[in-house]
Amino acid sequence: MAERITAKPLTAEGFRPFGDVIEPEGAPDKLINAGLCGRFHDRARLDFGDGRAGLSLFDAEARDWPLRVDLVERHPEGSQAFMPVSGARMIVVVAEDEGGIPVNYQAFVSLSGQVVNLLRNTWHGVLAPLGERGQFAVLDRIGEGANLEEYPLDPPLWVEPGEGA
Repeated sequence: MAERITAKPLTAEGFRPFGDVIEPEGAPDKLINAGLCGRFHDRARLDFGDGRAGLSLFDAEARDWPLRVDLVERHPEGSQAFMPVSGARMIVVVAEDEGGIPVNYQAFVSLSGQVVNLLRNTWHGVLAPLGERGQFAVLDRIGEGANLEEYPLDPPLWVEPGEGA
């Protein structure tokens, strides 16, 4: 029988075991550009191992509720950050690892403009912009070696919207 989980709003505290939520919250760490720009400094645990940082653009098809998840993946050599260029919200599915197997799935829904950085080796669903096509700048590791593991889900996982999602 397919497992069903409920998505909750994306918060820095709730997402911390899986990565970082990057957003301009609170007062900036410093003012720059003659006081005309607030800098929210060093907000992500970026990790490129022995590779280098690469910036790519992704154009992803819209998804809707309930979200069918039949594949999760992880990147053993580095972190991966998703920055919405188009302002699209996204459904972020993550899981803990137990001996190389994803377990204890959780789902989050971002607000427009929230950036997500997934830590190295974090199981996650594929990019899923909510309700509209989404363009994303993606910052991740470029380098030698296999940096992608996929895990098919059969039966699939179904994600439903929760309160505030």
